[in-house]
Amino acid sequence: MSEDRLQLQLDFVLAAEDLKHVTRQTTLPADGRQENDAEHSWHLALMAIVLAEHAKGDVDLLRVLTMHIIHDIVEILAGDTFAYDEAGHEDKEEREQAAAAKLFGILPDDQALKLRGLWDEFEARESDDARYAAALDRLQPLMLNFHGDGAAWLKHGIRRDQVVKRNQHIQEGAPRLWEFASQLIDRAVAKGKLNA
Repeated sequence: MSEDRLQLQLDFVLAAEDLKHVTRQTTLPADGRQENDAEHSWHLALMAIVLAEHAKGDVDLLRVLTMHIIHDIVEILAGDTFAYDEAGHEDKEEREQAAAAKLFGILPDDQALKLRGLWDEFEARESDDARYAAALDRLQPLMLNFHGDGAAWLKHGIRRDQVVKRNQHIQEGAPRLWEFASQLIDRAVAKGKLNA
């Protein structure tokens, strides 16, 4: 292994440190502070392991875990776009594509190609692995919103139909988890945590 290769890998790892400073709109149930992207990625990885039996299809857990660890890394440069921010989504893909090129470009070519490929696969949701990974990416903030008394939903005036539309693809990667999510959405409305 060359020193140059090692240095590129370490440069990428150090750049990824900044993920801890990207805040999300989702708040944590325990103290109401905003979750950061690194916490979100860790939580998804844990969920992927624990809930793997609910995945649709035969998933490769290592690929799913890798997707979870890298899926939001582009937000270091592109920023976090709130799930229900229509204006923010207008240029989200352009911002994230540019960030992906720059960040994954730090790595040695073979690793850049592999990780960028997994990031693209996650974004496209065209494999069982990506659909399962994406399902959990939607379920996690939904659960935190519910258990945090709907703080982010209520703050932004989010309605039930928006939450259903945003999260219904959970069923593509984990049908049983979509049943759970649907029930959670209905309970959120009934308890005043989400606008009807």
